[in-house]
Amino acid sequence: MLVRSLIGAGIIAGATLLGTAATAAADPPNCTAGDLTQVLSGVNAGMSVYLFTHPDVNAFFTGLKGMSRDQMRTAVSDYLQANPDIRDQIKAVRQPAADFRARCDAPMPDDMGPMS
Repeated sequence: MLVRSLIGAGIIAGATLLGTAATAAADPPNCTAGDLTQVLSGVNAGMSVYLFTHPDVNAFFTGLKGMSRDQMRTAVSDYLQANPDIRDQIKAVRQPAADFRARCDAPMPDDMGPMS
């Protein structure tokens, strides 16, 4: 679920970057849709490894299936607040996406969850 959100965010953010072609020349280097896709691919790979090496965390996120977005958001927020080590580890895996967002002024959708 989280991985799908990251991929969706990458597509949306990539489309946003492509939609601003008139200002693309003024963008910082390495802020293209291709760069974003590459960063998000690395984040997705990192999250996959993290989840498979942390079966309890994988089980928690898998258990979100069938919940509404609001229910998921609340459950994830509560889980990460109760498990600060896991929150920090996931934040570290997702840090390249946050760095890209800050460097390239490319905000991610709200669906990225409480880690942004």
